[in-house]
Amino acid sequence: MGDGAGSGQVPASKSIHDSILTAIGDTPLVRLPTGFEPGISCEILLKIEFMNPGGSIKDRIGLFMVREAERKGLLKPGARIVECSSGNTGAGLSLVAAALGYPITIVIPDKMSQEKIDVLRAYGADVVITPANVPVDHPDHYTQKARRIAEETPGAWWPNQYHNPDNTAAHYRTTGSEIWRQCEGRLDAFVAGAGTGGTLAGVARYLKEQDPSVQVVGVDPPGSILADYWKTGELVEPGFYFVEGVGEEEVPAAWDPEVVDDYLVVKDADSFAMARRLALATGIFGGGSTGMNLVAALEVARKLPADARVVTLVPDSGRAYLSKVYSEDWLRDLGLLPATPSADATVADLVRDGARAWVKPSETLYWAARHLGERGVRPLPVVEKEGGPLLGVVDEERVLELLATGEDLEHLFVRDYLAEAGPVLDASAPWREALTALADHERVLVREEEGWAPLERRDVLRALPRLDHGSK
Repeated sequence: MGDGAGSGQVPASKSIHDSILTAIGDTPLVRLPTGFEPGISCEILLKIEFMNPGGSIKDRIGLFMVREAERKGLLKPGARIVECSSGNTGAGLSLVAAALGYPITIVIPDKMSQEKIDVLRAYGADVVITPANVPVDHPDHYTQKARRIAEETPGAWWPNQYHNPDNTAAHYRTTGSEIWRQCEGRLDAFVAGAGTGGTLAGVARYLKEQDPSVQVVGVDPPGSILADYWKTGELVEPGFYFVEGVGEEEVPAAWDPEVVDDYLVVKDADSFAMARRLALATGIFGGGSTGMNLVAALEVARKLPADARVVTLVPDSGRAYLSKVYSEDWLRDLGLLPATPSADATVADLVRDGARAWVKPSETLYWAARHLGERGVRPLPVVEKEGGPLLGVVDEERVLELLATGEDLEHLFVRDYLAEAGPVLDASAPWREALTALADHERVLVREEEGWAPLERRDVLRALPRLDHGSK
């Protein structure tokens, strides 16, 4: 096809596209600012793959695998696409399916962010969620589930990205060639993580064909088997890790250990800290795997001379991880940020970063109900003005009764539906005071410097890993 959408080749840049599919690829390389990391003087370039229309590097394989399946007669018009994905390939395939009119089912593990799941559904995909902590041969593992759904669906096509050579070919023909062209044939190292392995293998093959001296470094999270397998040739027991889109629990056929010169392992906490640091320091807003790649790229760069050039990837956007990598609540709950000594902890250490709201007595119950329902602020404080004394909370039971009887809440006012606030804790109080208060109340209010925050029993349970009780 002349527009580039059929071959997977990246078309020349143009101002107007006839299809969203021709906008895939040709992403920019951005130089990491000098001085970002003390002690490193060589050039580090980041390929910004979230500039693809679906928001990740996986748009490339979504398009390429579909077009190749059409060409080979594996995907018939109107047939259903069924794939297992950690989210980004699912989004890329769903974008392509929407553009070309294919129905699609994506099977995704439950450790993936809600943002990724919401994106899949926005593209019209049927989403099947499976447990993340089952072995790869378990019938509920997302790869097994996708295979079974495809087999049971007449005419369905299962791309099977982990073992599909077109996954690797997509990056050989697009990502690798783009990097070589953009660097004008001058680079010393390419650093990237691997999940399916297609990106690492495809880019590495292309670059090494152009210049065999280019060093290729793979990156893995602890718990993935790939780094160990590359080093020893032996399969180890996989573990659990939180970074998404990279790492693996089996050896995928799309990965090629022969084109990798070294493998580094980066801890989740270091990956997430680096992603957040990159966003703050440069405005490059990547996901957790971006942080993982950059930690490894910096380690490689430390050993290179000042005139060297290192390329790594920003596979997707941080917007897919607002509730995870960019949530201090999530990081602290999982022990990925330093814990607070239990003896020093206060109620503030238990309070989450969620919505804060209050209403005036003169406001309508309709507005109060919006805060209670849509924003989840419960109990909802009632004050006359910001910083003013607490008058009570909105009576939720009465609001529900009024809704059940069809009352128009726009004509009812908060002042007539007040309830006692119950226990109110100071944010600076010792954290154990919350346990006492919540023993008899499902939720309480916490007085903060700038207002009020809700605290529920489940908040305390989720916050326990934030506290260091001194026993290891």
